[in-house]
Amino acid sequence: MTAGGARRGRRDNGLDAADYAAAGDVDPRIGEHLLDVLAAGGIAAYLQPTADLNPILRATTLPARPIDRLFVDRAHLETAKEHLQKVTGGAPPTPPSPPAPAPRPQAEVDAEWAKIVAGFHTTVDASTPPWPAAEDTPRQEPARPVTEEGTPHNRRRTDPPDEPSILYGLDTFGGDLPPDEADEEERYIPPPPPPLPRISKYAVTGVLGVVAGLVLFLCPWLLPIDSFTVTLLGFAAIVGGAGTLVWRLRSGDEDDEDDDGAVV
Repeated sequence: MTAGGARRGRRDNGLDAADYAAAGDVDPRIGEHLLDVLAAGGIAAYLQPTADLNPILRATTLPARPIDRLFVDRAHLETAKEHLQKVTGGAPPTPPSPPAPAPRPQAEVDAEWAKIVAGFHTTVDASTPPWPAAEDTPRQEPARPVTEEGTPHNRRRTDPPDEPSILYGLDTFGGDLPPDEADEEERYIPPPPPPLPRISKYAVTGVLGVVAGLVLFLCPWLLPIDSFTVTLLGFAAIVGGAGTLVWRLRSGDEDDEDDDGAVV
């Protein structure tokens, strides 16, 4: 790197150098102290967060915990490493993970598994509570607020019924008397339903004409005559059937006393 007054890395000690080299990785908690030590010795240095670049994928990976990499003046690299050794005591920035516990002997594992399997066949006494006897205390019902008469505010289904009041007697008065005949006569009896409407022969003729006309109009080869004639007959049947249905419609101006339903 060339010398200059620009700030390098995330933290530096204010000194510049022509070229820098990595002296090692340090814990961020002692990085500031190490920069002060190197500045007192006249060695330019700065700290940069550690990041490794994969040579194949060219992807940047970060360590598991924050670590700073110390860059110092290349001319004083060995001196800076000595200072780093004194400050850190040779300990790595990331403490090694504790060793994994030794696996239990297979005989102990088999014995514990046998206990678990044997527990499935154990008969449980339903009358014996699963908690200790010292915790088996009698259940106490919480006190409920009562009114001035001594009855609880909130009734429950299990509470005994109160004595019937005068209003209850008025509501049930006359309930055991036989029904009155006048009430039976005043009941509403719906009239019988009207009969179904009758379909006239003209409506049937009109519908058949429209259906037959559509069949002949769409399939003129059904009759062994000229297709133009069959198409003309089909069109005439459609017009005739539709006209018959329209002619059967009522105008709605006349009131027919013998009307027994709609006419199709």
